This record gives sequence, C-alpha cells and structure tokens, in this order.
Amino acid sequence: MTPTATYRLQLRSDFPFSAAEEAVPHLAALGVSHLHLSPVLEAVPGSQHGYDVVDHARVRAELGGEEGLRALSRTAGAHGLGLILDIVPNHMAVPAPESLNRPLWEVLREGPGSPYARWFDIDWEGGGGKVLLPVLAHRIGDELEDLTVEGETLRYYDHAFPLREGTASLPMPELLDAQWYRLGWWRLARTELNYRRFFTISELIGVRVEDPEVFAASHAKILELVRDGVVEGLRIDHPDGLADPEAYLRRLGEAVGGRWTVVEKILTGPERLPAEWPVAGTTGYDALYRIDGLFTDPDGTGELTAHYRDFAGPAGDRGGYWEATVRRSAYKVLTHELAAETRYLVRTAERICAADPALRDYAPWALRTAVRELLVRVPVYRPYVTAGGPCPESAEAAVPVEAARQVKAAFTVREEAAVVDVVRDLALGKLGGGPDRAAFCARFAQTASALRAKSVEDTAFYRYTPLISANEVGGEPGAPAVSPADFHAFCERLARDWPATGTVLSTHDTKRSADVRARIAVLSECPQRWARLLAGLVSVPAPDAHLAWTAWQTVLGFGEPDAERLTAALLKSVREAGLHTSWTEQDAGYEQAVADFVAAGPAGPPFETVAKFARDLGPYVRANVLGAALLHLTMPGVPDLYQGTEREFRALVDPDNRRPVDFTPPAADDGGLSAEKYAVTVAALGLRRARPEAFGESGTYTPLTAVGPAADHCVAFCRSGETVTAVTRLSLRLAEAGGWRDTELVLPEGRWGDVLTRGRAFAGPVRMADLFTERPVALLSRERP
Repeated sequence: MTPTATYRLQLRSDFPFSAAEEAVPHLAALGVSHLHLSPVLEAVPGSQHGYDVVDHARVRAELGGEEGLRALSRTAGAHGLGLILDIVPNHMAVPAPESLNRPLWEVLREGPGSPYARWFDIDWEGGGGKVLLPVLAHRIGDELEDLTVEGETLRYYDHAFPLREGTASLPMPELLDAQWYRLGWWRLARTELNYRRFFTISELIGVRVEDPEVFAASHAKILELVRDGVVEGLRIDHPDGLADPEAYLRRLGEAVGGRWTVVEKILTGPERLPAEWPVAGTTGYDALYRIDGLFTDPDGTGELTAHYRDFAGPAGDRGGYWEATVRRSAYKVLTHELAAETRYLVRTAERICAADPALRDYAPWALRTAVRELLVRVPVYRPYVTAGGPCPESAEAAVPVEAARQVKAAFTVREEAAVVDVVRDLALGKLGGGPDRAAFCARFAQTASALRAKSVEDTAFYRYTPLISANEVGGEPGAPAVSPADFHAFCERLARDWPATGTVLSTHDTKRSADVRARIAVLSECPQRWARLLAGLVSVPAPDAHLAWTAWQTVLGFGEPDAERLTAALLKSVREAGLHTSWTEQDAGYEQAVADFVAAGPAGPPFETVAKFARDLGPYVRANVLGAALLHLTMPGVPDLYQGTEREFRALVDPDNRRPVDFTPPAADDGGLSAEKYAVTVAALGLRRARPEAFGESGTYTPLTAVGPAADHCVAFCRSGETVTAVTRLSLRLAEAGGWRDTELVLPEGRWGDVLTRGRAFAGPVRMADLFTERPVALLSRERP
C-alpha cells in the first residue's frame, strides 16, 4: 500500500514504542496514513538515533522489544495507520563492549577463517593479517597497564575483546601479537584503518549485504515483520554506501513483495535517480531543495553574498566562493579523514596493474595522483556501475571525461598521464571483471560517496555561509534560488516518473528545520537591511567575523536566546568547518571564545535587537512557512512530516532536532503561526485523504500561471483537475513593489471552494488580493454538483 502521507517519529529510550502508541490518536487525527519509525533493531545502549545497529535479529529492548513494536502496530492499525521502518543495511556498530556485536566478536576471535568474516569489508592484507581497532586513548605503549585479561577476554575500560584460542596465558606483549586484531591509538584510524566504515566514523563498520548469506541473516527480522503485516514499507538508509545499490534493492524488493520503499539518495544538481532502481523514489531531499529555492531571491542572494565577503573576508577557497571551497574541502577530507580509503584504492590498482602486462609500469605515485585527483572531481555522490558490466551515461557523467583531462594536465610527461585513463576505466568497470577489478570499482564509488558527504555537507556547508538556509542536505549553496518554471518542471517530472516518491522539509539529518530556514531565507529579500543590522552588532567581539556572520543568522532563524542550544550548534559548525578547530584537533581556547561570544551576543542583551528585526520580518516569514508547508503537502509525492512540524518547529542541527516534541494540537484561536500552520497541515492532509485519486500515483500535475504585474510572486498548480494550490513567494519584495495590484490567477473551469476558509468559493479569473485576503496561501477544491 502506498502511503498518502507519513509522520516521522524519533524513537529513543525516553520515547519508546509505548510513548508512540500514546501519540497515535493525535497523528491519526492529523491525517497521515503511516508512522515512519527511526531504526528499531538492537543498537548500542543509550543510542539516541538507532543507526548503530548491533543485532539484526532482535528489536531494540530499550524501546520495548518486539512485543512493544507489535503492540504499536496493532494500535496504529486500529486507528487506520500503518508503519514504515527506517533500515540500515550499510553498517553495524563497533560497540563497547564489542561482544554486543556477535558477528564482529566472532571475527575478532577467529580471524578470516570465521564464518562471519564474509560479513564485513575487511582488508586483511592491508592490516598485515589483523583488523586495526583504533580504540586506545594514547599509543599502546602508554596504555599497557590499562589492559587486563579476564578469562578469555581482553579488557580496556568499557571495551572487551575476545582472545584467540590458547592465548589467554601469554604475557601481554605476546598476547597482543597473537590476536587477529591490533589495538591502536584512535588517531591511526585516518591512515591505517583496514575496514570499510560509514563515512569517517570508525565506530560503524561496513557490512557486505551484497553477499546473499549476509543479506539473509541481516534482514531476516525485518522481512519477518513485513510478512507478518507489522510493517508496510521501508526507508533505506545510505544506499550509496553499498557495493551495488541496484542489486541490493532488487533483492530487497523481491523479498518484501514490492512494498513501498524509498531510498535516502542525495541527487546533485540535474542528477536523476537511476530509472532501473525498483523503488518508489527518494526520501525527498530533492524536493526540499526546490521548495526552499522558491523562497530564495536570486538577486538578493547575490547582493547578500557580496556583503558576506566584505564582512567575513573569507579566502576564496575557504568560504569565499562555493566551487573553490568545495574543491579545497574535498582535498582536505581525502588527504586526512579518508587517507586509509585512498590507500586501499591505490594498493588495489597496483595489484591490478602488476597482474596485467598491458597495464604494468605505472608508478605508485602516478596511480595515487590519478585516484586522488579523479575522486575530488566526481560531481555527484558516486557512479553506479559494476566491473565488467555496462557503463551507462550517468556513470560516465559521474567521472567526467573533462575531469580526466584536467587531471592529465597535472602530469609533466604525457606518457605518464595515461594512468588517468586506466584509473578512470577501472572506476567505471570498463577493464573487465575479476575480484580486484570488482573491488576497485565498488570501493571507488563508495569512497566517492563518503568524500562527497564529508566534503560538501560536513565541511563546505560550514565554510561557505552567505545564506545558511541554503546550506541543507541536497541543496546547492552556490545556486540556491529556484524559479517557478524550474519548480513546475521538477514537479511534472515527479508526477510522470516518480509519483510515489518521498518528499520532505525537515528530517533528523537537516541542519536547520524548515521553519528556521524559512526565517533566514527572508534575508535574501533584504540584504541591505541585514548588513545594517550586522553593522550595529559588531560591538560584541567574536572570535572571527565568519563566526559572527553565521551566529547572527543562526539566532535570527532560531528566534530564542538559548545559550546552551546555540552554543552546541555553533561549536558543531566550527568543528565541521575545520578552519580554527575540529573534532580531532580541538582548540580549547577558540571554542571557549565561541561560547563566550554566544553568551554575550546572540544569547545576551543584543538578542533583543535581532528579535525586533525578526518581528519586522514576521509577515514575510509567515508567508514562507505556510507556503513551504502547503507546497510540500500538495505537490507530487508522499509527504513525510517530521515530528512536531505540524506546528511551527524551530530546531538546529542534530542532536538538537531530535529532542522530544509536544504532540498536543495548538489552540485554534491563539492567533500564532503554530496554530495557522497546524490548520493548513490538517486541511491539506484531510484533502489528500478525501481525494486520494487526485494526489496518488495516477494523479496529474498542471502548472497555473498568474497574469499581471506581480505574477512571479505566485506559484500555483492544479492536481488532477480536483485541487488547486497557490502560494505567495518573495513576499517582502512583493510588498515593496506595491502588492498584488491587478494580478490575477485564472482557475481551471468550474467552481472552487476554499478549503482553508469555509464559505468562500471562486471561479474563472480571481484577483490575487482576493484569493489571499485571509492568508498568503490558498488551497481550493473543485465543488462537485
């Protein structure tokens, strides 16, 4: 069954299945068809998200166990709701104690001969026959006294490691040398790690779900829940981490009988989801970018960027210019955080070349240069291709010929530059099959994905900050504005190709909730006013001007002088940026200066100056918040509402956005934005439920064009000839230009009732000023005879 709308719940020990049960009546009344649950399998104790799975065979005890999940399913079903599960095929946790992950425990005890060795992407040769476990606080010579043996277990604080049979009685140095693992200083992970991990997180080890036995074992419980009707659909976390996403999705689709499945796939620019994938679509970041872009003024963004460069003074490749910042960030991530992954690719390429006379005599330095320089030029997350298989156009575009030409230019000797074509062909699977070629092809794609995520989302997004509302997962900070024509083209394509895809505005991974972004986006319409505001705030000293710019935009969007939450978000921002401090090389003095600045500035007395500025922008924020919400709920696709976003919801980067929420509906007569947003949400979801054929997979999408002096400020469309959505965009610019004046929207034939304000109806051409009398958005439904 395809959902009509889903509602995301973040499960945790203080919000278990029983708490979700209590929220079911409210969520059913809201109008969604399914609850979308964060991962439910057994995870690291105390996990706040569940993506660190340790046991695929059990439902998490901290949430109420399998009986709790089944009880939630029964309660949801009694209220007409189904369940969608978020599943994690790419990785498992390396927990403390390690015994929590039984497959990993057995590998550590028995080595490559273990039946579980096939579970994990471990490069035994690269580790000298051992798995590096970078868990020590210092070099091992400084930690020997903290290593103890208890029976057949080696202990180090919270960690526990199995001992190889017959080694428990050995002296400590010999005992350590006798194991299938090597305990190491945590800093060695960047260069010495020999297992695939999730991005740069060594506590998450990659799982080889491409192996049929591993797939069967790691999915047995999920498939049982699907067969038993407990679960009706799936969200797939990070498919780009898999060796062969398409093959995995085909196997999964067959196992679940084609049930509704969406993938967390980030599409970059014009990139399309592979048409061959047997899924309903993505989780919706592509829709988020288009919706946000509609409320971003292209002209004002350019002016704002100029003010940013004057105020913050960033170097061109460290925040001054988008593409240059992305490229430098990629080099930084690849040569530091992903050095071990690069080393694996180079070693594999060396073996391939050594084994084939036609490929010999390429120097290791040349292979290393080609691998590194091609990786930083992959313009999307990864190519989708297998060694020896066909190479579609999309894969060719993922490792462009132009990128290869640029890399070749770095070689002084033309004959040596030929190595670039060899590495590109290996990455695209063009040099045939075989274990090493298959390994290189898959790992190049997996590394490209990790590199893109870490260099763009987790580095460049925090370095290039003219308008931080544009720095969102799936976004394009260098080109944040989206025209109505481009939005309509995107929606028409969804209605045609992916009508059941997911759409989102806020998720557990968004760096700022939709309503925070909506407030900040108004700055693109008033860049000079923002510059004047900042000029009056420079009396509060900041560690650097870049931080000041980011911090003041953050508090404007957040709207509260909450020092604890603002400081946490900004410390994460400066660590991710890596310009003055980082996660692995923290500068305590700088970070204290950040906290002091937040307390004295954004969370101090100057906050009232920002609050007054925000109040002046209130009407335009309202238009953005309500407009984005209504577009999301009525455009093609299946809207996913993140918990709490049916009302005004202001949250910063995780874990702030995973805080518990209040499910009590706001009072209808409180006159606030929360009540308005709630009313729009309930009305739109109610209409989706009442007219499923209009919004479902067979529904159509027709753009409607306003006529008149302010036509560009209206975005409107008709769904299946049954409903009309119209919203106001760039409302501040609209007000400055004199309002709607004689602008009209020509409605499709028939009489159209106002869903948001009962008793009103329209036909034919309608003046925008009349349509938007009550609020800056309108939702109409064709009145039937």
